[in-house]
Amino acid sequence: MKRRGPRANGGEAREAILQAAREQFATHGYDATTLRGIARAAGVDAALPSYHFGSKNALFIATLQLPVTPGEMIDGVLAGGMEGIGERIVRTVVGVWDDPVRGAPLVAVLRSAPTHGDAIREFIEREIVARFTAAIDAPDAALRAGAVVTQVLGLVTARHVLRLEPIASATPDELAALVGPTLQRYLGG
Repeated sequence: MKRRGPRANGGEAREAILQAAREQFATHGYDATTLRGIARAAGVDAALPSYHFGSKNALFIATLQLPVTPGEMIDGVLAGGMEGIGERIVRTVVGVWDDPVRGAPLVAVLRSAPTHGDAIREFIEREIVARFTAAIDAPDAALRAGAVVTQVLGLVTARHVLRLEPIASATPDELAALVGPTLQRYLGG
């Protein structure tokens, strides 16, 4: 029986794949980047990116070093139904971004957006906007979902990148009460 997976230097191959993926996503964007292209750039067998990371999406998330999977977070928020979703979104986002362990990598990704804009934009459209769009029952669902994302990105940028007061020191409850109703309106409530 043949053994599956890498034979030697698995850690080195994994790191080479991550480095090549970062470069490929930054250069070509998410949609134009392929696992085969990443493998070629890393100098490894074409099957190794899938072996180490499972999917292109999982590899992209690994390159960003995200401590959470945004799609899973959104699915969790949506599972609670549309009533009160605006405040739940704010509490969830603030809870993750305020956590010193999980938030720091997210702030780094946000700061890198100007240099990785295309890949991050494509990821946000596919993993975040598309999920909200599917949940909104309105003819302009995509526009509304995009508005939710702009509001949340503005909030986290003001709070964690710019450290704009009093947003930076407001409690999660204060922010949920203030911003939540706006998100609720965008989502059709």
